[in-house]
Amino acid sequence: MTATTSTPDLLTAPLDVPSAIAQRRAIKTFKPDAIAPDLLKHLVELTVAAPSSYNIQDWRIVLVQDAAQRAALAEAAYGQQQIVQAPVTFVFAASANAGLGDLTPIYEKGLQTGAWTEGTVEYFKKAIPQGQTALGDKRREYAVKDAIIAATHLMLAAESLGLSTCPMNGWVEDQVKAVIGAAGSDDLAIALLVPVGYAEEPRQNPGRLPLSANVFVDRLDTPYVG
Repeated sequence: MTATTSTPDLLTAPLDVPSAIAQRRAIKTFKPDAIAPDLLKHLVELTVAAPSSYNIQDWRIVLVQDAAQRAALAEAAYGQQQIVQAPVTFVFAASANAGLGDLTPIYEKGLQTGAWTEGTVEYFKKAIPQGQTALGDKRREYAVKDAIIAATHLMLAAESLGLSTCPMNGWVEDQVKAVIGAAGSDDLAIALLVPVGYAEEPRQNPGRLPLSANVFVDRLDTPYVG
């Protein structure tokens, strides 16, 4: 089937954040319609607006769009077909060593925007590598947390802009790495796969437990009742 290109007007008012949160569902079947390039770029920009530890932006996001690449990625994910159906799947990888690399562009951007002073940058130049080194093996965990936050931004931004998503577990990390060109990398961890596209059919809200079942006040023996 030949994919068409959907071109919703970006000037159309997007959903507000509460509405996007309430409406979002994990969609398992997608239309083959492509996402317009300007809409995809907007979505990427909203995704990378996510916060990260020290603003090191340690996610590495791969947009898998080529049909053969999508098929290979689906195979690495136990044949889950939403990857093949959706026009793009965001692979959220996390770089455990990003905070030990050259962060000059991040420092320069912070100075340029006025968000950071020279004093702040000089502090970060010492504090970030020291903190990252002290984390040791937990750097991977922290990087994955940052990538998951970015993935959440993607899902809510997509919902707001008329797109649907499916956050996915269930894949073989080494195989996913091979698909995205990171075979054998000890630095990268795969955090999440998120197909993005236009829903083929809606999914109903399966509901949530009462707040008192898993939300608490101060201690686990004090349920939150609202």
